[in-house]
Amino acid sequence: MSRRAPDPQRLGVDPKRLETLVARAAREVRDGGLPAAQIAIACRGELVALETFGDADDDTLFANFSTNKAVVSSAAWLLLQEGRLRLDEPVADVIPGFEAHGKAGVLVEHLLTHTAGFPGAPFDALEWDDPERRIARFADWRVQWEPGTRFQYHASSSMWVLAEVIGRRGGTDFRNFLRERVFGPLAIERYYVGLPPELDDRVAPLLQVGEAASPESIAATGIRVPVEMSGSGLEVERFNRPEYRRVGEPGGGAFACADALALLYQAWLHEGGVWGESPVWKAETLEAARRVYTGELLDPMTGKRANRGLGLVISGDHDRVFRGFPPRCSPRAFGHPGAGGQMAWADPATGVSFVFLTSGIDRNELHSGARGLALSSRAAACVAEA
Repeated sequence: MSRRAPDPQRLGVDPKRLETLVARAAREVRDGGLPAAQIAIACRGELVALETFGDADDDTLFANFSTNKAVVSSAAWLLLQEGRLRLDEPVADVIPGFEAHGKAGVLVEHLLTHTAGFPGAPFDALEWDDPERRIARFADWRVQWEPGTRFQYHASSSMWVLAEVIGRRGGTDFRNFLRERVFGPLAIERYYVGLPPELDDRVAPLLQVGEAASPESIAATGIRVPVEMSGSGLEVERFNRPEYRRVGEPGGGAFACADALALLYQAWLHEGGVWGESPVWKAETLEAARRVYTGELLDPMTGKRANRGLGLVISGDHDRVFRGFPPRCSPRAFGHPGAGGQMAWADPATGVSFVFLTSGIDRNELHSGARGLALSSRAAACVAEA
């Protein structure tokens, strides 16, 4: 199924190259073992195409894993813009008691850049709606290194804390804040952080597919994939349970259609009115979110520069493919990958945003990574020649 703009060329997208992208996505379902997938591409502030494949339709909602980190982080951008939060503010000034066990030096910036020092700190999503339990959990965590001195991907821990910060400084639970201050003004109707019960039957159930990559094949790439971030380590079945869907895990537990996320990324491209001014974030706020804060810090998974903005991965130099960006993306492209090869990004150089979502979580992380990069490469190539 599909939804298409009548004239993609008017929006800067070559129709033939768009068909190449669609054909590759269809092949991933037809031949790649995915039960369902959805892609969306947008440009110049408008949706160019939404395409759905497999056991789904254009209204099917897909679980969003770490692609949700950027969305939740965008709420923090708004609080920073309004002066209700500072990047150099100790988290303990927002959450009293957080400083226990060496966490006094954790700043708001560290939560957004995966430099907080507690990458594997445990948290049960079902504890979120019990304030006493979640604050006690945060207090119990211990840092593994001095905050700000190392980068290591925090799969979920720092985002739980950021959600608490947003709620305290935003005056309402982070899920409400997103609905009222982000999705509402932008008329984003198909992105849910905390899924309403009446929408359960619209969700594509998650399935694990494929066979895990051999240790030898992973070692040959030189990339180290922690088990909690791999297709084999993800607790897929958890996200098929209604009680977990209700929570809206900030680090990776939203539900959406791909077009909603592609259009949200369009809002993050607004720069001084290029496509019209954003009704939510000022141009200088977006520019600040999209710059690199991690300097020369390396990602231990890849051995390459981490290149982290505020809840975003920044394309950067010639090593951008290690960050999930195709070579045709500019150094200024930004986005965030998710489990199963999911990907969401936008490129200020072209105005294109692209999203790939799937309900099939490949046990082979090499396959899922290659899939996301192959689709992103074709999406980046969709820009019409001037």
